[in-house]
Formats: sequence, structure tokens, C-alpha cells
Amino acid sequence: MPRYTAHVRGEWLAVPCQDAQLTVGWLGREAVRRYIKNKPDNGGFASVDDARFLVRRCKGLGLLDNEDPLEVALEDNEFVEVVIEGDAMSPDFIPSQPEGVYLYSKYREPEKYIALDGDSLTTEDLVSLGKGHYKIKLTPTAEKRVQKSREVIDRIVEEKTVVYGITTGFGKFARTVIPVSKLEELQFNLVRSHSSGVGKPLIPERCRMLLALRINVLAKGYSGISLETLKQVIEVFNASCLPYVPEKGTVGASGDLAPLSHLALGLIGEGKMWSPKSGWADAKYVLAAHGLKPIVLKPKEGLALINGTQMITSLGSEAVERASAIARQADIVAALTLEVLKGTTKAFDTDIHAVRPHRGQVEVAFRFRSLLDSDHHPSEIAESHRFCDRVQDAYTLRCCPQVHGVVNDTIAFVKNIITTEINSATDNPMVFANRGETISGGNFHGEYPAKALDYLAIGVHELAAISERRIERLCNPSLSELPAFLVAEGGLNSGFMIAHCTAAALVSENKALCHPSSVDSLSTSAATEDHVSMGGWAARKALRVIEHVEQVLAIELLAACQGIEFLRPLKTTTPLEKVYDLVRSVVRPWIKDRFMAPDIEAAHRLLVEQKVWEVAAPYIEKYRMEHIPESRPVSPTAFSLEFLHKKSTKIPESEDL
Repeated sequence: MPRYTAHVRGEWLAVPCQDAQLTVGWLGREAVRRYIKNKPDNGGFASVDDARFLVRRCKGLGLLDNEDPLEVALEDNEFVEVVIEGDAMSPDFIPSQPEGVYLYSKYREPEKYIALDGDSLTTEDLVSLGKGHYKIKLTPTAEKRVQKSREVIDRIVEEKTVVYGITTGFGKFARTVIPVSKLEELQFNLVRSHSSGVGKPLIPERCRMLLALRINVLAKGYSGISLETLKQVIEVFNASCLPYVPEKGTVGASGDLAPLSHLALGLIGEGKMWSPKSGWADAKYVLAAHGLKPIVLKPKEGLALINGTQMITSLGSEAVERASAIARQADIVAALTLEVLKGTTKAFDTDIHAVRPHRGQVEVAFRFRSLLDSDHHPSEIAESHRFCDRVQDAYTLRCCPQVHGVVNDTIAFVKNIITTEINSATDNPMVFANRGETISGGNFHGEYPAKALDYLAIGVHELAAISERRIERLCNPSLSELPAFLVAEGGLNSGFMIAHCTAAALVSENKALCHPSSVDSLSTSAATEDHVSMGGWAARKALRVIEHVEQVLAIELLAACQGIEFLRPLKTTTPLEKVYDLVRSVVRPWIKDRFMAPDIEAAHRLLVEQKVWEVAAPYIEKYRMEHIPESRPVSPTAFSLEFLHKKSTKIPESEDL
């Protein structure tokens, strides 16, 4: 018998259907009838006939025709919303589709797997898991470790040994011994009481990352979770059933208790949950729609699910990867600006950087040499001012290797810490199967990733700070020798005047966001947890800073391409012309003023998707291969050779490089 789940005014109702020939209108009326039946005041309706409604699918939000038969309009177990005409949306209403759900509009269940062992996950892999590119399975070694760890817990319960979090309460209640008959209830109570977060829910990508990372930590075999329960968690991940996890509420020690509790709450069939099939619904309905059952927690398993730094480090992994991407592309954007402003390449000479050999600085200078005027790809623009009387450029052009370089080195430093953290056991107590005992410690403290992510925000922000100054030079006719604000008929047209203001506003906002959150600590849990990291805020604001950096560089990219219009018919170098062509494939030149925000977003999307890097990287790498003595490998996050392993972009053989 087909069954549907209907959402009516905040209530989720299971509606069985004995005849698939019945219509969408019947489903709506039956859902309203059941809603009225459950309300003491009939939900404000005299009868179901008084209700006027629309029905739409939760997946994709498409409106349905009330006359269509259910077997044609819907799949079995599908979720729908019944929208009562005239209703005002409640302020606490959770929309069926979360922010960023367009990423899932074409979601296809992945076929490939990543095998987790708790020791070898990378930030790149974690971000890919977040995007839904892979399912998860455990390695045989991880399964054995998990089983041996659980045997220690079972023995503790059987022998009625007093151990924190297993046979006692938590935090201030650590000395309260719990009867064996209530040990499972203890774990459920822990998850429910600690699900106290607030704010917007994590978008699907970030919730998937959080769940995947917790699975990886549990796979290490120091948490005491049973293999049966861990496999249930993996099934939930592979079905893309994602609990409602508010983004605020963690102080970063003891771990990320609030967000991880919300994660666990969905796994036990309580709270809200989202999947591409259902949209937001009660967790028990979402699990049932995917043929899954709520997890029944055994002793220690609630604590195993919620104790750790995975909120900080999952968001931190995204921050590191996005920072790496924008740092690489910032060099390309700045090189294009230098061309438009008729700057010199002398400041990027190999010998200058060899006597101050910071790895990031050396690499950035190399990239500038590979992109700008050279025997490999000459520039007509550079040739036009070769014999000018200018001796040196402003710092925003001349000092790019020094400023961009330290950003690359900062990212490498942070990535090392985050990579260690995502493969670390961060529970308390820790279960050591080889010793047959548990030990209480402090691996849950988030100070490492918190400090690192504060540092990341400070470092990456500088890309926006220097970019905004280059935008000023492009827009200011006394500095650029170009039309004011990069538009013809100035006065009638304002051009990039307010786009530059937007960049300035974002840079100013970043200055406040770069204040370190990890310098703060508030004592919690009746002074038991008397020093905390505030790492959750460090991670969230690092992501916001990085997004602002991307947006500022998007504005500079558009401004530089617009500047090239006023230098035509002269051409720049081949790789920079490719970048120009890429931008012009999504944003046309400004002849006169027009609505600019969509163009900034289009350029931002090019940077987020690393399209700018894709078109320029083959030229950088070809130049590298021909100048190996003058280039040296840099940190994994900054080293552009990784491109060769990930992309298949090739340089056309006909091009003379």
C-alpha cells in the first residue's frame, strides 16, 4: 500500500493510500482531515470542506495539480507540503528546503566509496564527502578496532565498574553512579538534554561533512561504540539523511557538544531531519522513508556520538580548502590587474626572492613570472610601455609575492593542524583496548583548531585588503590612466564606483571578524569545564572572512577585465587572455551602467568553482617544467602541481607558449 508523508501547519502526518488512482486533491484533504482530528479546536476549521489548499512536493518545491492521480504525480513514500490558503508563515516555521539546497537540486546517489580507517582522511576528501560525491565504508582494520573497543565497554557494564560517562553522570554529575537498569536511558537523556543549539541549521554540505568526520573518528576504535551502531550511522550518511544541526551553541570544549548532540538526536529518530527526497521532516519519518530505523543507544554510545571537535574541524576543513583555492587565484587576478595598470615584472625577478626564500613568497613570484610578459608568452600591453620613465610600482603590485606569499604559508600551517585533528580521537573517556581500560583526558579541547582557524582568518583577510587597494587604483583615473570608475561617459554612468564601495565594506567587516575568538574563555558546567576554546565561532567566522575575500577578488577580476577594454586592440599574455575570455563568457563588458550584483555573483562563482585556476594552471605548470631550477615545491596547499592530478585541462598544441 502506498504511503505519503504530509506537512500541514508544522505537523507531519503519515497518510496511507489504498488506491493509487486517488488524486493529489484527495491526499491534501485527507492530510487536513487528520490534522483537524488531532487538534482540540479542529485547527480553526469547521470541517475539512472549509480548507482551501495547495499541494507541493518537498523535493524541488514543485506545485502539484489537485486533479492528477497520485501514481502519476508522486512516488511511494514521498513527502509533500499542504499549504493552507491565507496562512501567514509562523516565525518558527522550518522551510522544507534548507539554505544552499540548490546544490542538491540535481543530487544523484553516489556510486563510489571512500573507505575510512580513522587515520588517513584528507581535507579534500572530507569536502568531497560533504558535496555528496562518495558513500562511506569502513576498512576491515577499522572494524576490528571498533569491535575490540566495544568489548572493553561491555566488560565494564557487566562488572559494574564505576567509569565516567558509562556508569556515571556527566560533568558536575561525574560522581553520581547510575544503576545498570538505567544506563541506556542515561545515553538518551544525554543526547536530548545537550541538543540545545540555536541559529540556522547547517546546510546539507556541512552537515554531511560533520557526520562523515564523526564516523571517521569513531572508526579509530577509541570511542567504545558498537560496530552495529556505527554501521547504522554509516547507512544514514549513505542515504543522505541529515539531522537538523543549529550552527550556534558550542564553546569548543568539552568538544562540540551541542551541535553533535543535534546530530545524534536525528540518528535516534528525534528532532528534524532532511534528505533530498523528503525535505525537512520529523526524523522518524525521514528514516522510515529510506528504510532505516532509529538507533537504539547502548551504554557509552550517546557520549561516543557527541564528544569531540568535529564541528570546528569539519567547518575548518572547508575553510582551508576554500582558502587554498582563492589564494591560488588571487595571484592570477593580481597579475591581470598589474597588466592593466602597466606595471613592471622586475619585482618578481628570481634573485630578489632567492635571498628571502620564504616558500610562499617564492611560489607567488614564480606564478607572476609564468603569467606575465616573457619569451614564452609576450604581452602587447607590456611592450607598449616598455620604455616608460616609471621606476617601480606601488606596494599593492610590487609586494604581491610578500603579501600573498605569507597567506599561502599560513594556509599550509593551518592545513597541517586541521589534517591532524580530523584523524584524531577526541573522546572522553578514551577506550584503550590493548590495555583493557578507559582513561579520562582532555583530547576534546578545541584549542588547536580554534587557534589555527583564527590565524587562518587573519592571514587570508590580507588578500582582500590588498585587492581592495588595487581596485582603488583601477578606478582612480589619476592612478590608472583609465576612465574614472572604468566606464565611458562618466557622470552619466557611475561604473565601478559602488562596486569599489562594496569591496571596502567587506574589507572593513573582515577587520572585525578577524578578532580572535580563541582569546576568550567562559567557565561552564559549574566550573568543571573552566577553560574553553570558542572554536565553533572561530570556524564560522573564518568561513565568512574567506567568502568576503572571494567576493572582493571577484570585483577586482571584473574591474581588471573592464580595464582591458580600454587598452584594446592591445592584447595581454596568452594565459591572461584566457582568463579574460573566461570572464567574458559569463559577464559582458560595461558599455553603460547596468544592474551589477548578478555580474559580481557570476565572477564569484567562477572563483568558488576554481574556473580561473583551471584556465591558467596549465600555463603555470608548463612554465614550471621548463624552469625547474628556478622554482621549488611549496606547501601542499599552495603547490599548484596538485592541479595535474585533479584536472584534465590541456593547452591546445597549436598555441605558441
